[in-house]
Amino acid sequence: MRISVLFPHALRDRADLTALTALASLVGAGAADRLWLGQSLAVESHQALAWLAGTGQRIPVGLSVTLTALRHPFEAAAQAQSLAVLTGHRPVIGYGAGEPSLVGGLLGAPYARPAEAVADYVGAVRTLLDGRSAGPPAPGPGPAAPGLRLPHGGHPPAVELGAGVLRPAMARAAGRVADVAITWMTPPRYVAEVLVPALAEGAATTGRAAAPPRVVTVVHAAVARPGRHPMVLAQHGAGRHLGAPHYADMLRRAGLHLDTRDPVAGARELVESGVFLYGSPDQLATELAAYGTAGVDEVVLNPAGVVLAHGWDAALADLTELLTRS
Repeated sequence: MRISVLFPHALRDRADLTALTALASLVGAGAADRLWLGQSLAVESHQALAWLAGTGQRIPVGLSVTLTALRHPFEAAAQAQSLAVLTGHRPVIGYGAGEPSLVGGLLGAPYARPAEAVADYVGAVRTLLDGRSAGPPAPGPGPAAPGLRLPHGGHPPAVELGAGVLRPAMARAAGRVADVAITWMTPPRYVAEVLVPALAEGAATTGRAAAPPRVVTVVHAAVARPGRHPMVLAQHGAGRHLGAPHYADMLRRAGLHLDTRDPVAGARELVESGVFLYGSPDQLATELAAYGTAGVDEVVLNPAGVVLAHGWDAALADLTELLTRS
């Protein structure tokens, strides 16, 4: 199982770029397999990774996830191709529908069927990256011009395309078209018993039964140290997700008792259930190994709680210890 690292919040300024560079150094030194970013707008995610490559840090990168409503599939394919060329590695670009209110604000109406919208989008981006001519669907209402073809500077670039996956419907949709299923805060048993079978089911419908998407799971983790409280770290790191209905629904399906109106109790539930990992580096290495047993190909360590509560130096110390044990 591969172990990677996540920059845990939206990039805002030069100080964040300094922290991003420090995190990238763990990948450049071979301690971690890939550097991941989420959606960022103050400093746009694709551009931040391109900037990083320009500083000399040409490392494997991933996005988990960028939002489909923000760009046409043609633009998405061009951005993915650019990262492949600039980094010299195969990037993983994950796509997600985003909040219905944001989609409605950008496109005039939310997606009627978000899972299908994301699957269609991923399929369109793949068609363009493969050098084929197509009329990919626009991310919102209205047809796209037919016969679009993305210019390549030689051979089509190698890019892994992913979809953000939390629940079975999205897993089945991702199984049909994606190379990667990217999950957040999904317990190992839920991955093994719910998501992996749904991915396989979707893959089988399009003749991909032998090669369903590989699974990448983002996992909150913090090393136990004096002066730290795991519930406080969990609330800092996962508080926004605890209030989101789709995350709450996934966690309930996984057996957690979650009330979006009570983030304190939600943080306690994350810690007690082991969704938020807290303990010694050796304990955490053992718990991370359970994801590999569940069918996860790549675990992405999310240091959000420590970054927000104790700063970047503390988070980098945690990650360095965890990467040497895993």
